[in-house]
Amino acid sequence: MTASDEARKAVNLLNRLADELRRRETETTRRLDYYKGKHKLCYASPEFRDYFADRFKGFSDNWTAPVAAAPAERMNVLGIRLDPDERTADKGLSEAWKVADCERTSSEAFVVTLAAARSYCLVWGNPANEEEPRVTWERPDQAIVGYDSDTGERSAALKLWADDTLEYATLYTRTEVWKFSRPRYARTGYSVSGLIVPAGSDVVRNAGPYGWQPRQGDLDTTWPIPNPMGVVPMVELRNQTLLDDEPLSDISGVMAMQDAINLTWAYLMNALDFASLPQRVVMGADVPKVPILDDSGQKVGERPIELDTLINERILWLTGDASIGSWPAADLAAYSNVIERAIEHIAAQTRTPPHYLIGKVANLSAEALTAAETGLVSKTGERIVYVNSSIREIHSLMANAMGHEGKAKACQRGTVMWADTQFRALGQKVDALMKLKTIGFPLPWIAEQYGLEPPEVERVMRMAEEMAQMDPINQAMNGGVQPIAATSAAAQGEDLAEVAPEPVR
Repeated sequence: MTASDEARKAVNLLNRLADELRRRETETTRRLDYYKGKHKLCYASPEFRDYFADRFKGFSDNWTAPVAAAPAERMNVLGIRLDPDERTADKGLSEAWKVADCERTSSEAFVVTLAAARSYCLVWGNPANEEEPRVTWERPDQAIVGYDSDTGERSAALKLWADDTLEYATLYTRTEVWKFSRPRYARTGYSVSGLIVPAGSDVVRNAGPYGWQPRQGDLDTTWPIPNPMGVVPMVELRNQTLLDDEPLSDISGVMAMQDAINLTWAYLMNALDFASLPQRVVMGADVPKVPILDDSGQKVGERPIELDTLINERILWLTGDASIGSWPAADLAAYSNVIERAIEHIAAQTRTPPHYLIGKVANLSAEALTAAETGLVSKTGERIVYVNSSIREIHSLMANAMGHEGKAKACQRGTVMWADTQFRALGQKVDALMKLKTIGFPLPWIAEQYGLEPPEVERVMRMAEEMAQMDPINQAMNGGVQPIAATSAAAQGEDLAEVAPEPVR
């Protein structure tokens, strides 16, 4: 197939984005591996590595996970309020958010954003039901967004992934969606069987520009597919930046300390292993020797046992007239003190509450715990600010995919509603809310501050109205149905004035 000029431009744009994605891939994968606890033990000396690399292979004491998860677990989107005069979040968008399972997947994306510095969200229409757009949250090693150098607006987006044999690419522009695929060896240079495929070979050269070939899905009728949304449907969620294009990771500064903690644990367990077994000392004798045998099994010489073998067998061999006076036990507390100090440094540097990491909480009041979490609450608020505009844009894309152009524009100026980022004791929260209600704050606002989602706030308000209607005193004051006592007196022909309750002052 002869590639058109448009297809060539699309492939060139695809490869520029793919090159940038691969540049980020190594560090992104490393950060996510650290979050999952897949740390490679860093050895302080070659000798320690030679002796104990296999023994401690796969060991990790993961402190990067709570550092990234602590703020992410408090970042819960409740909805978006499109107009300042509206009392609650937009109902249609809130329902679409739930149907797309964004409550769970957005929480996962926030963790990835904090750990790997960025994540992505892709929104597309649903042919089966336009009121339920498809929303998928993408990993930063499989997606990337390109920006216009002049305006800073999204100009293109790429989703790149692979299976055992093929690599797939979907390029999104404002007007079209281009789908491609190519053999994996076009990128790696290796076939599935592990054979090297030269870049200039016919199998690569005949596969089109850079090996990419057009790809059509089962429901695709054209290539490329028109983009009915008119905008790039992928949004990037960035963590903090230093006024540049490179966001920071919340765990990048923790990773070095994590390596030191794991190494200290390895030294501690190694010392524990040696100190917990009987130590044997041989004095006043020559170093034992191992016979050297020929091919027929006959002894032809001798050689001393290697010192490394004696050390591994916990044997100290002292020749001549040497002697020892004592064999003190190893002091293992020094290792644990270093580990605790390192964890305290992590807590201070990342504004993670100490009781999240140390695990020593005794006789602390609710006020003390609240004060200890002040740094984390502030940090979570900052992270919400960093992703707030992206969440607005995601809701705008959802409204666009649902065919609501007015809502899509309103979302860009709307207010994202987040759950309270501060955890308080129930008694503290209720007492504070009661005081706010006393000075005049309305009940719906109180319910929101309590932590109820917008649908729950509406349900509570309906229940409050039903209870008010059932209150006979309230009915009498508002000219509604007469109280039960008054109704009975009227039925008996008595004067209502004598039995009606006095007005409430």
